[in-house]
Amino acid sequence: MTDKIIPLKRRALRIDQIDGHPLYLFTLTAAEVLQVADVSRVSRDEASQLIGYQRPEVRGHVQDIIDYLDSGPVIFPNAIILALSSRATFIGSRGPGTSDGLATSGVLTLPVGRPGEAKPAWIVDGQQRAIALSRAERRDFPVPVTAFVADTVSLQRDQFVRVNNTRPLPPSLVTELLPAVDAPLPQRLSVRKAPSMVCDRLNNDERSPFHQMIKRASTRDDALHVAVIADNSIVSMIQESLTASAGCLYPYRNLTSNEIDVDGIHHALCLYWSAVRDAFPDAWGKPATDSRLMHGAGIRSMGRLMDRVLSIVDPRRPDADEQIRKEIDLVVPYCRWTAGTWDQIGLAWDAVENVPGQIQALSSYLIRVYIDLRAARS
Repeated sequence: MTDKIIPLKRRALRIDQIDGHPLYLFTLTAAEVLQVADVSRVSRDEASQLIGYQRPEVRGHVQDIIDYLDSGPVIFPNAIILALSSRATFIGSRGPGTSDGLATSGVLTLPVGRPGEAKPAWIVDGQQRAIALSRAERRDFPVPVTAFVADTVSLQRDQFVRVNNTRPLPPSLVTELLPAVDAPLPQRLSVRKAPSMVCDRLNNDERSPFHQMIKRASTRDDALHVAVIADNSIVSMIQESLTASAGCLYPYRNLTSNEIDVDGIHHALCLYWSAVRDAFPDAWGKPATDSRLMHGAGIRSMGRLMDRVLSIVDPRRPDADEQIRKEIDLVVPYCRWTAGTWDQIGLAWDAVENVPGQIQALSSYLIRVYIDLRAARS
């Protein structure tokens, strides 16, 4: 004997904002939220393609909500936002007064299947609340729900980023999701989309010096010993060079069409940072606690030196790798990535922090040394 699909019916209001994606306002009980909806965790498949969009459960935050829900009579006005499968159906009520031209009342039916089968909804916003509600003592607690119909992960991801744009989501999570968002983005987010896309390529390309070394929101715990560089350090390094007129990556932008030569940027970065890796073998690939080259300050400072080096050496020339290495070799004796104290800066190697003032001091020192030694060599 097999379990039957049990339709869950709720009174609902339907709001039509755009064709094909109606909005529904209705209620679920605390026990029903996770029976109806799945959490789409951000991760990578075997081909390193991004799947999902939700951050991991934050246990402390969940427990705080549970404690509040179990504290006695409470008000819980924050709606859970769901993306509904098109398997959900809505039948409008008949008779006068069922629609005011803005919303239509009716019955929403959600097909709840057997255990293990795909659920008819995904949580776009409120996963911590949903988890807490499922563990709260009062199972019949009514929860407000806003839902829209969207079968595609891309639309769900787009709404997730927009809903959480003004909230304290981990920057790494938002940054990793941006390349997978197709719709137009606010300027603050759009400027990080291409750098994040390049960051993905650097991390996934086996020929890249950063292969599997960049820690992203989707990085599994068992890979953290290899992923030693924060993705925001790489993204910020790329973004700065791409948007500053003096940056070596700036010419890879078409200001008229706003198109970006991702292949060209990837090639230039691989050449330069492979040379950095070869110049500092004892500092490469270690955790930031053991090597400030892998630290945000090191990545950003060497990124600014990159702007100088690649303005002199064209990455497209056949011997570019050799020429870039010769340029970097000029500063090698003056670097203190794993031991010692930085000259003129007066900071021990492990005292350098990823803050604007120290990044500026370190990058200025490296560029000054490079310019002086290059002039002396000439």
